[in-house]
Amino acid sequence: MAGLTLNKKLWRIPQQGMVKGVCAGIAHYLDVPVKLVRLITVLAMIFGLFFFVMIAYIALTFALDPMPDGGVDEANQPTSGELLNAVDAELAAGEKRLREMERYITSDTFTLRSRFRQL
Repeated sequence: MAGLTLNKKLWRIPQQGMVKGVCAGIAHYLDVPVKLVRLITVLAMIFGLFFFVMIAYIALTFALDPMPDGGVDEANQPTSGELLNAVDAELAAGEKRLREMERYITSDTFTLRSRFRQL
């Protein structure tokens, strides 16, 4: 995984957590959405691992230190509007490149070069 670094520490993040912040800490450590970790936790509990998940959650609650205030850089997190603008710009650049390729493929130059290659 590209998001994991050797000096990254696993914390509890009570500021973002629903119970004690264990799922939020795991999500932050793995660079995945918190909702995904919560969904996996709930599904594991539903599908027969209830006792194991509860023991692990309680153990991690006591084993993990809470993240200090200011540890999560929410100021550096892009807003949804900024993310949409970045995706829109990327899609526009891709569309422009696709149009240029289409223009080249349908041009006389491409046809001429193709015929020379066939000789």
